[in-house]
Amino acid sequence: MFYQSNKMMLECIRTVFQGKVNDVYVCRDRNTGGDTPYTLLVIKDHTIARKYLEVFENREKRIGSSYIESFSDNGQLCMVFEYKQERPLENFYMGAGMSLAESEEICIRLILHCMESSLPYPILYLLLEQKQIHLAKDHTIYWSYFLNLEKLDQNKDEKDCVLLCAVILKKLLESKVASKGFAYRVLEKKIQRESYRHFAEVYKDLRISATPAKEKGLGHKLLSKIRKKENILLRMFYTVCTILIILAVVSLVSHLLFGDIPWLRVIFNGFKQIGSESLLQ
Repeated sequence: MFYQSNKMMLECIRTVFQGKVNDVYVCRDRNTGGDTPYTLLVIKDHTIARKYLEVFENREKRIGSSYIESFSDNGQLCMVFEYKQERPLENFYMGAGMSLAESEEICIRLILHCMESSLPYPILYLLLEQKQIHLAKDHTIYWSYFLNLEKLDQNKDEKDCVLLCAVILKKLLESKVASKGFAYRVLEKKIQRESYRHFAEVYKDLRISATPAKEKGLGHKLLSKIRKKENILLRMFYTVCTILIILAVVSLVSHLLFGDIPWLRVIFNGFKQIGSESLLQ
């Protein structure tokens, strides 16, 4: 299946989702001949397409940094985004294996990502609701646009997004209740009262109540230095062993082919005669 824009010839290499009002594909551009993947959102329903466009004012500026282009193909609205490796937060967040400070730091990064997003709130709400939150290996947060637009609501505002995000943050910190994390209790109380209206309020609460990261002590620093030196010595040991193994193999092959070991003969022949005196007499 192909979708043609003025710049790109998109070949669908994977179907992510096919729904009533829109489809989502992973594509590559045949015009460039490269293997760079793209996310293609194809809106089939004209009513939803109109709603989608209406939530964007100056959409090229506010649609998000991953946006590449939009075009019409056979009466369907097509939106092209960068494709990023799928690492869903719910699958790659290992709360039980993280410290309280690490878990809270990921929560802070998520709320900051929401605050910095230029996406309209109806789209941001869908991203949060449909768990399109991804966690990179370095614990940075990013979106994917594998969206089902059937429930797109133009009336969703910042408060709706903030409350939904707060619930997600609270769930991330649930495994840390035994660690007596203050941030979890703050979120729990304010979610119950629906008192959050702005992302900045959640960010402020998390920053104030988050557990301070422990500074590494002198013992830990000394141990790190010792481990680094051990690694250097270990690499030297491996290098020497490798050289000895190579010499042994070369010696064995030489002995099998020539009946002796030439490099040993060179060494020992040097001791058979010193000056004009022969040691063999």
